Amino acid sequence: MRRAILLLAMVAVSACASVEKPMQKPEWTLLIHGGAGVMRRDEMTPEMDEAYRAGLNDALEAGSKVLAGGGQALDAVEAAVRVLEDNPNFNAGKGAVLTREGLAELDASIMDGRDRRAGAVAQVRTVKNPIRAARHVMEHSGRVMFAGPDVDDMAAKAGLDIVPPEYFITPRRLEALKRAMAGNFLPMDRFGTVGAVAMDRQGNLAAATSTGGMNAKPPGRVGDSPIIGAGTYAENKSCAVSATGDGEFFIRASVARMICARIEMQGLSAAKAAQATLDEVRTLGGTGGVIVLSHDGSVALSMNTEGMFRGRTDATGRKEVGIYADE
Repeated sequence: MRRAILLLAMVAVSACASVEKPMQKPEWTLLIHGGAGVMRRDEMTPEMDEAYRAGLNDALEAGSKVLAGGGQALDAVEAAVRVLEDNPNFNAGKGAVLTREGLAELDASIMDGRDRRAGAVAQVRTVKNPIRAARHVMEHSGRVMFAGPDVDDMAAKAGLDIVPPEYFITPRRLEALKRAMAGNFLPMDRFGTVGAVAMDRQGNLAAATSTGGMNAKPPGRVGDSPIIGAGTYAENKSCAVSATGDGEFFIRASVARMICARIEMQGLSAAKAAQATLDEVRTLGGTGGVIVLSHDGSVALSMNTEGMFRGRTDATGRKEVGIYADE
């Protein structure tokens, strides 16, 4: 009997030890990413480095302006992602990678941590900002996800900005497609996704993700970015996540939802939950990264790659961006 009581006590102590003490969180916080992958300093010119960092700072500025003014986390993540969709240096919106047919097929999703409402779109070809279409689905359709030409039609009827398919195509992505079709994939051509997570002054969480997918992908292929629970997830009692990487593996590991489950059920910090989940992805054979914002204010900008375009800012005045894993 005494031995059984002792064993129960040891289990209780172990369980308590695994629960990390919550940190004092800022009034609001914003994290962003612009894709993870192989990013070598010797392949990045000073001009490219400056352009990427400027783009990340612009997205932080757009999202933080919403939060600093008392706005909602949902509006902040949309604002930040729209800036990245409009920046041709990132693989989302203008400047997205191209399918084997030479077209941009865009995916996006958004989720509100207050009530777990979510919206997602896939295979978009004419909506200037796919993240706006995803939010429209969430707020006006009564559904969660739409794919294909009907998304473009729905967005046009809703008054969203519509552009010709050529708008998204840039010389850089055309060259990347030509290399891929010739069997000459460059490491930096592989990945690319943008995303944001935020907590507002009311403690509400939100997440958003947008991408052009994989370079030279088969038409119709959809990765994890528009999949709620894989590339995007937000729930006030756990966390908000936006992911980037090998989409098929992130779907199989339910990355975004699994991170939040580890935070909620195991009491892990954002960093430990993210690392455990990315370890699972690597075991399956995938690589990538995540940005995570926990309900207690802990954050993670984690990757199992050589780098991830990323940034963070909060109400304390902290503001930083990074590209390489060792920054």
